[in-house]
Amino acid sequence: MSSQTIQPEAETGQNIAVLPLKASQSYWQGIVKRTFRSLQAIIGGIIVLLFAFVAIFGPTLAPKSPTAMNMKSGQRLAPPGGDFLLGTDDFGRDILSRILYGAGASFQVGVFSVGIALIVGTILGLLAGYQGGKLDGTLMSLMDILFAFPAVLLAIAIMSVLGPTLNNVILAIGIVNLPVFVRLTRGAVLSVKNLLYIEAARALGVPAWLIAIRHILPNILAPLIVQASLTIAAAILTEASLSYLGLGNPPPAPSWGNMLATGYGFMETSPWPAIFPGLAIMLAVLGFNLLGDGLRDALDPTIKD
Repeated sequence: MSSQTIQPEAETGQNIAVLPLKASQSYWQGIVKRTFRSLQAIIGGIIVLLFAFVAIFGPTLAPKSPTAMNMKSGQRLAPPGGDFLLGTDDFGRDILSRILYGAGASFQVGVFSVGIALIVGTILGLLAGYQGGKLDGTLMSLMDILFAFPAVLLAIAIMSVLGPTLNNVILAIGIVNLPVFVRLTRGAVLSVKNLLYIEAARALGVPAWLIAIRHILPNILAPLIVQASLTIAAAILTEASLSYLGLGNPPPAPSWGNMLATGYGFMETSPWPAIFPGLAIMLAVLGFNLLGDGLRDALDPTIKD
């Protein structure tokens, strides 16, 4: 799905910092300082915050109804300007209002689908990496099966079974991204599970679940945070692809993907119904990618303050 997926087996040593408990506070303070010194992270963060603001308050900011059609002469495919700042589509609907409403759907899909993949994938990865044995082999075999399918094709297959609704889009994209977080978490756990402070906790009789949560999880958060930000960008693109194919948020509910699909046929004569939602997708994806790149550098333990 994303060319920027972190491969845990190859890069684990570069992305994980093993923190003594007393040093954890200063470690995270250093991360915050490096993040605010990163131009990429600042620009990406501003775009992401703007995207979140539009997603939350889009319905309030929208000047018109996103579904109200106006088939009068001169209202269909009206160019940008006047009463319609970004023009209208082939049904006379205000493109600006539809983009503002559609931001909510894209934001929900990006955040909630990746949230599902992150939470479930982290739990499964902790189990596989810490317990090992048959459980590890079984879980990783299942993840390999999911990895064998191209991401978009797997999402299309899931949506064909579940049906085109926003909740099903979130679930489908969450399933598609699940193996990424399982493998990343497992690889990170394997790199720290046999360190001295983990062995000491075992010797003291600390339960395995408490070791995983209190001692292992805090030390593998860095690559998970970076991967989550990059995967949100990929999830937004996947949602747009599914909507473009008619498998996303069903009409007449606005979605950036279905706006692209309906506007594509008028590219030669009236390109604005396709250009503006395309720019919205590009900016949202760019924001999360820049933020992810900035966080990756800030979370790199080899970089000194």
